[in-house]
Amino acid sequence: MTKALSLQYNQMYLKAYPQIQVGNYETDPLIDSPDDDRLGITLLIRPSEVMKKQISGILEEFRKIEPHQYYYPESDMHITVMSIISCYSGFDLSSIDVSKYVDIIQNCLTDINPFNISFDGLTASSSCIMLQGFPVDDTLSIIRDRLREVFKSSDLENSLDKRYAIQTAHSTVIRFQEPMIDHNHLALLLHKMRETMLGSFTVESMELVFNDWYQKAERVKTLHQFSLTKQPQEQ
Repeated sequence: MTKALSLQYNQMYLKAYPQIQVGNYETDPLIDSPDDDRLGITLLIRPSEVMKKQISGILEEFRKIEPHQYYYPESDMHITVMSIISCYSGFDLSSIDVSKYVDIIQNCLTDINPFNISFDGLTASSSCIMLQGFPVDDTLSIIRDRLREVFKSSDLENSLDKRYAIQTAHSTVIRFQEPMIDHNHLALLLHKMRETMLGSFTVESMELVFNDWYQKAERVKTLHQFSLTKQPQEQ
C-alpha cells in the first residue's frame, strides 16, 4: 500500500513540478466566488490539532513568497475518505434522507478500530499543492471498499468514484487562485520541502459533512460524527 501510494504521489509530482517551474499552472477563479453553488456531502477525516499547527508552519513558508494564493485555514484541513455526493450546482440537502446515509456509513464503520495516518512529503498537481498521506495499514482501504459495495447496492443518490476512484490519503493545502509573483521561486521551495516529514496522527473519528467544493468552514455543516472505538481483543 505504502509503496503504491509513494509511486502515485511521485508520478503526480514529476508531472506537475516542471510545469509549475515554467509557469504552466492552473488558477481557480471560483475559490472566492459568491456565485459558486456547488454543494455535496463528504465523509472526511480531520488531522489532529497538533498536526494542523505543523501544517500551518509549512504553509507559512509558501505564503512568504506567494501571499495571494489560497491557503487552507486549520478549520478546513481534511482528508477525504469518500465523496458520497460530489459537489454539483443545485444540490439541496433537503432532497435526501440524511439518516439513511448515516445508517449505511455507521454499519461500514462498526468494527473499525482507530488507525494512524502519517504525512510524509509534499506533492502537487497543476492547480494545487498537497500533503502526502500514508495510512499505516489497510483500514482506510477497507472502509472505502465497504462504502463502494453498500452504496452500489443501495438506491440512495451517490457519486462514489464517478470522477475517479479515490485511493490516496492526500490533503490539499494550497490552491493556486492568482498568477504567481514568481512561479520558479515557488517551484524551488516545493522541491526543497518535497520530503518534509510531519509525522503521524491517530484517526479516532470521521465526519459526514454537507460541504462546498473547498470545505470552507463557513459553508460546511456537520451532519454526523462517527467515533471509531477500539474493539476488544478476542481471548
